[in-house]
Amino acid sequence: MTFLLVALLTPHLTSQENAIQALSEFKKNKQIPHVIERHVLTALSHYPELKDTRIRFVFTRRLQRSVMAARPVAGSLLRRKQKRTYSILINPVFKLKHRVDPVRQIPDSVLIGWIGHELGHIMDYERRSTWGVAAFGVSYGLSKKYIRKAERVADTFAINRGMGPYLVATKNFILDHAELPERYKSKIAELYLSPDDIMELVAELEDGGDQGVEMLEEEGRVVNEIDAEST
Repeated sequence: MTFLLVALLTPHLTSQENAIQALSEFKKNKQIPHVIERHVLTALSHYPELKDTRIRFVFTRRLQRSVMAARPVAGSLLRRKQKRTYSILINPVFKLKHRVDPVRQIPDSVLIGWIGHELGHIMDYERRSTWGVAAFGVSYGLSKKYIRKAERVADTFAINRGMGPYLVATKNFILDHAELPERYKSKIAELYLSPDDIMELVAELEDGGDQGVEMLEEEGRVVNEIDAEST
């Protein structure tokens, strides 16, 4: 019986290990829990700009109202931009109305999409000065309008790097999940791009349109304005 179980599991384990090995070049300067390593590396493979960036993926129960959050490590903001470190905090459990599931049990495409969105935030941080990152944190905490803009910019970064299908999987998983609180689903619907918005933007980019570029240029102007006001 034991031999049969090992025989059944071995091909699965081998394919997992092969996938991780194929993506090993994206491990540089990253700290990743083994249980989500394949998901993280898959998302990172869409962001070659972050290949050398220091990012720590950390399971923590400190997140009360979200599943993940990307944040700069405060002390590293005093260093040169190339020396910054970021943390992507991940709640180890997925809280539903009547039960709590381990986050690692979320479908692969959904988890990859979630991570890809948070990497979009890091792309946003990377374009900002130290004062700009600090101003971002203040504005994010005070303005729902700014939150909406910041979340949509993170989605746009991910879409521009080919992660549209993953984001659609994540958004549909949240909005269609019967066990998720309606308050949480309403927040996602209000502040983030909808699945239809994502597919429209993907189609626009595939057709050679400039909607995505315009969104990023607009955010760039806002970042420059914040930096100017902070110095």
